[in-house]
Amino acid sequence: MTPTKQKRKNTKLESEGAEFLVLGNLLLKGIPSYKTYTNMPGYDLVATNPENHKSVTIQVKSRFQTNWDGFIIKNYESDFVVLVALNRGYPKRKSNNESGIKDPEFYVFPIEYVKGIRDKDNNWGKITKSRMIDFEQYKDKWDLISERLLKSNT
Repeated sequence: MTPTKQKRKNTKLESEGAEFLVLGNLLLKGIPSYKTYTNMPGYDLVATNPENHKSVTIQVKSRFQTNWDGFIIKNYESDFVVLVALNRGYPKRKSNNESGIKDPEFYVFPIEYVKGIRDKDNNWGKITKSRMIDFEQYKDKWDLISERLLKSNT
């Protein structure tokens, strides 16, 4: 008897939710932002500074499981990548029966950081957690976006 292949979970709704979670965080931080039309290549959100006519683009990546191991990115045309660890649990419960469900976590990466840790030989576009050196320093770093928006265009 051959083992049955586990069907991949459809997380489309959750990934859309992650975009709105990031948008909400930006708005709560006082950063005027909006969601782009669906399937905009390269970015999902635009954060703006209307006073100096500056904007930055943000690509949102989300991981459903609490024990995520990285994320997939193929387009590096945005200014920032915000990884949302949705932390919706483990695929199988741990021996202590812990579900792993906890609050989402947000990592605000400048695109330069993401480009620096990518595996250029990997056509699949996966960036594994092991390549994400000191990624914890980017947790909730919304100020990176607001600081970039405050810089002059010159």
